[in-house]
Amino acid sequence: MTTIKFTVGKTSTGFDAYYENNGNVVAVTTGDTIAELKINALEAYNIYAEETGKKSITAEKISFEFDLPSFFEYFPVISAKALSARVGINNTLLSQYVNGIKKPSHKQVQRILTEVKVIGKELSELELV
Repeated sequence: MTTIKFTVGKTSTGFDAYYENNGNVVAVTTGDTIAELKINALEAYNIYAEETGKKSITAEKISFEFDLPSFFEYFPVISAKALSARVGINNTLLSQYVNGIKKPSHKQVQRILTEVKVIGKELSELELV
């Protein structure tokens, strides 16, 4: 079975997430933390599955896709200012993306995501003495 991808957004009290099937939002939930959100997303999806005759799933089949504000909320250790310099995006513009003032294009999101993955790879290969 494929992974069920929920889109995550930042709220004033935590996070929300929704799952779309054929362009329709069919499962929605919220949570104060990502851990709570995952539990609630699983429950929301399985209620949808039960109502539509689909198979229920386990937590391992849930994945999250973050928007930029929720990404930076979940990973506060990543500095938007430092990331903007690495990506080559104006710091003010990235800050506007992070705060939801402006919406980045798909191309901009891919540039940011690519650099985040490069940083992750660099960190995974790092050794400290």
